[in-house]
Amino acid sequence: MSLRESSTREKEMQCNEIRERMPEVAAGFGELTVDEGKHLESCAACADQWKSMRATMALLEEWKAPEVSPYFDVRLQARLREEIAKPQVSWLHWLRRPVLAAALTVLMGVGIGLFFTQGNVLHKGGDEGEVAAVIAEPGSAVSDLQSLEKNHDLYSDFEVLDDLDLQQNVTANPAE
Repeated sequence: MSLRESSTREKEMQCNEIRERMPEVAAGFGELTVDEGKHLESCAACADQWKSMRATMALLEEWKAPEVSPYFDVRLQARLREEIAKPQVSWLHWLRRPVLAAALTVLMGVGIGLFFTQGNVLHKGGDEGEVAAVIAEPGSAVSDLQSLEKNHDLYSDFEVLDDLDLQQNVTANPAE
């Protein structure tokens, strides 16, 4: 690193340090150090920002907050009495709102639907222990077997499979 790059980095670091302290010093919560004063004399950008900050603080010191209305306290107390006098609303009041009622209806429908579809088993009307059919996940071995059983007649009369020219020496598991 050259001497010029080193001095540029030190100047940037000093600028950043001074700019961080400017608001508190301009507000009167601290004083500029001798090094910060020297930096402000040598750095035009920091000096401009310092002048701007001082001007802003001077304007803020001149500003006066508007006075509160003399009847503010009286109106506030009256409003508080009105709110206290209102009848208390029970939690059942929320059920009367249409959006909440619709949401509860949807939740109940989903709950009832899950209750009747849970278990993936259909029962006959007679004994509760008898299972009429098992609903299997699509693509599983059970669903494939159910599909073959339902379409047994179709597959048994399907002569196109017999006409296929298959290789004779194909093993089922070539890795063995």
